[in-house]
Amino acid sequence: MTAVDRLDGMSEPSIFTRILQGEIPGTIVAETERVFVLQDISPQAPVHLLVIPKTQEYRDVVELAAGDPSLLAEMVQTAKAVAEDHAGGQFRLIFNTGADAGQTVFHVHAHVLAGELQEKSLVGH
Repeated sequence: MTAVDRLDGMSEPSIFTRILQGEIPGTIVAETERVFVLQDISPQAPVHLLVIPKTQEYRDVVELAAGDPSLLAEMVQTAKAVAEDHAGGQFRLIFNTGADAGQTVFHVHAHVLAGELQEKSLVGH
């Protein structure tokens, strides 16, 4: 199955794509040509941002690493940049991969968490 076949098989845009397109409200705090960063609507730490590719071609980080390692590297660089801006450069970077790991949106994204973590689980999304 090619990447185009996967995209053609998607019935509708992910929630992240809909936010990027302005169909659903969301707070975008940074953006590059291929990546954007949102504030998480259910933060698990004082700083909880989502780094998301503008393409929804990849469901999870494993697919992304195999299909476009340079995009994965750009996500990590973007995470570092927003952590410098919002948290003095110290952060956790989390990718949930699969439903049993807490992934609920199957459009690859990374959680940037910083500050004192809350007691809640870090899984979800």
